[in-house]
Amino acid sequence: MKELRRKIDRFMYNNSSKGIPNLMLIICVGTLLSFFVMLADKSGIFYTFMRFDRGLILHGQVWRLFTYVFLPQSSGIWLFLLLFAYYGIGRMVERVWGTLKFNLFYLCGILIMDIAALILNAQPGGSYLNMSLFLALATLYPDNRVLLMYIIPIKMKYLAWVYLLLLVVNLVQLDFFPLFALLNYFLFFGSGCLNVLPESWQQKLRHVPHTTARPNPGWAKAYTKKTHSGPKASVVDAPAYRHKCAVCGRTDVSDPDLEFRYCSKCNGYYCYCQDHINNHAHVQ
Repeated sequence: MKELRRKIDRFMYNNSSKGIPNLMLIICVGTLLSFFVMLADKSGIFYTFMRFDRGLILHGQVWRLFTYVFLPQSSGIWLFLLLFAYYGIGRMVERVWGTLKFNLFYLCGILIMDIAALILNAQPGGSYLNMSLFLALATLYPDNRVLLMYIIPIKMKYLAWVYLLLLVVNLVQLDFFPLFALLNYFLFFGSGCLNVLPESWQQKLRHVPHTTARPNPGWAKAYTKKTHSGPKASVVDAPAYRHKCAVCGRTDVSDPDLEFRYCSKCNGYYCYCQDHINNHAHVQ
């Protein structure tokens, strides 16, 4: 499974520019236009035409499988503030992942939510998808601070804890649809979802060993030496790699085009590839 995930991540990285650029801008603008149309449409025909309806979908009105995403979940000034926040979150995630992976994340979320809504006869909404985007950003940058209510600075992982706690409350109340609506988040991140948990929990769940040694510290030693049998130099075994990702295990030998960096927040010299430098549990 890990090898399959690596190949998929590699494919999406190599094709990161493909897909629909600024997808979140399209979603936000479409939602804003729908809000104004609904204000002008006193009869409610537009809302009835766009909303998710299980019975009508089964009778062939398949456009309802995705048009409900553009229906606003709030109104007034809160709608403008939420759309502004969701657009910023989407742009940041797309900048880290690339266009293709971001598109697949969002469209996969719509597909999974459609299937769950058809099975459970539930009413999906764009707010679930947007919350999965927030969890994605909180997982990538758990220690980054945001302004709650545009006033109070708070770390993103703390907000993620609150939402996950509400998710647990829904499960206790036998409301399973929010969990299905976030399956795209768990699918794309895998064990990386642990990044939003307290670091002591992460180390226990990941079984991360503590070390202060640089990965393969002898890579820079000489590659040749003179033998006692003659003046001719013979090649000695060189280290297999210079850098190795502490998460996925890829090296600069197995993936020569991959970039590697050391994490300044980890206690020790831990090297990570470009796909995991912002997506790993900090070792303390």
